Amino acid sequence: MVTLTQTAVATLETVLAKSGSMVQGLRIAVTDGGCAGLKYQMGLEAEAADDDEVIAFGGVRVFVDPHSAPLLDGVVVDFVEGIEGAGFTFDNPKASSCGCGKSFSVGGSCSSATAGAAASSCGTSTH
Repeated sequence: MVTLTQTAVATLETVLAKSGSMVQGLRIAVTDGGCAGLKYQMGLEAEAADDDEVIAFGGVRVFVDPHSAPLLDGVVVDFVEGIEGAGFTFDNPKASSCGCGKSFSVGGSCSSATAGAAASSCGTSTH
């Protein structure tokens, strides 16, 4: 199961409150893409799909599709602010990040020649 930190929940509660009554939650998904093969996606949704896993964190409902659920198991989503900007981070203990820092793979090593440059952020991505 995916987990949200208190900071991520507080940020999302503010975003959802400003989004109006049509938005019911946040979809977190894993899709194909990036140099490592997989990437995270987040977006506001009007409602959950029939086969979604729905997880509540305070006033935030998170929707996860059946394909993404096993890839998000154990992932911690946080919201960070720093000199380089602010955004959500995904800490995935099962993932290997590649040089782009925006994609990941599971169960294997990155094939990119720059994979070593991302070793310090392995499994962590900012969005």
